[in-house]
Amino acid sequence: MTAIPESGASTHRSLDLAARVLRIEANAVEGLVARLDGRFIDAVRLLAACRGRVIVTGMGKSGLICRKIAATLASTGTPAFFLHPAEALHGDLGVVTEGDVVVALSYGGETAEVVRLVEIVKRLGARLIGMTGAPQSTLAQLADVHLDCGVDEEACPLNLAPTASTTAALALGDALAMVLLTEKGFRADDFAYRHPGGSLGKRLMRVSQLMHAGETMPSVPEATPLREVIYEMSRKGLGMTCVVDEAGRLVGIITDGDLRRLMMREADVARRTAREIMTPRPVTIAGDVLAAEALQVMEARRITSVPVVGADGRPTGVLHIHDLWRTELF
Repeated sequence: MTAIPESGASTHRSLDLAARVLRIEANAVEGLVARLDGRFIDAVRLLAACRGRVIVTGMGKSGLICRKIAATLASTGTPAFFLHPAEALHGDLGVVTEGDVVVALSYGGETAEVVRLVEIVKRLGARLIGMTGAPQSTLAQLADVHLDCGVDEEACPLNLAPTASTTAALALGDALAMVLLTEKGFRADDFAYRHPGGSLGKRLMRVSQLMHAGETMPSVPEATPLREVIYEMSRKGLGMTCVVDEAGRLVGIITDGDLRRLMMREADVARRTAREIMTPRPVTIAGDVLAAEALQVMEARRITSVPVVGADGRPTGVLHIHDLWRTELF
């Protein structure tokens, strides 16, 4: 591979060009703001009322932007997928139904495959949102709603390669998805449900999804003898146990540390009960708290386990810091 010669002049020119590209693309996105009007709201309403799926289509570089728009819609509560217009014309049109909304992107609005596809889509009864930089184009005229994503110039020094135009189209697609998300009442919990394997989903996990509950939760009544307390703690393996009263409400906890300190103070501890050795009024947490917030609490209090307690005061589980390590929140 031939090395690129370095010089102060070439470095300066390269940085100037990079800065120019970024300014042009930033201005392209900023220019969309002044064009937001009732047509944008109409597009959101079409998408919100969609009884089928949202199908996003485009060729070439526009097609790559369409894939991202479809992925963003799908991850934020709107069933959506990308349909390649050429493949649609060769057998994949069967995925389009009357209840669908098609979002078609073509900067010039005259891409042959896209225009041919949307003509058929209209006959099938699906609704059409067109995104172009040419309001008088065929695609714009066929669309039920047209969104103008035109730019003054491309960031390409030759003003040829799609650069500012694709950035503007992507930003407009993001704007549609985010407004639609809000209109649908999409919440952080919904996002986490759709991203169970990603770092974002892990950050949005709730304590109730990670805690030890049911038979895996260590718990003993107040009158439990020390021998049985130790057995319960050993069997559940969390280094602690909840202590509950006759109504099942949490009244304290016993940890490995509590047992060690007791045995250092007293020679004969066999007759002790859970109530006598427990730590009353322990730190607790609710099941609907974010795992990341629970981690902050545990780090601040320097504790490794925390009882998860419901509104009735009864423990529903125990969260151990190892459970948080497994989510890679550290």
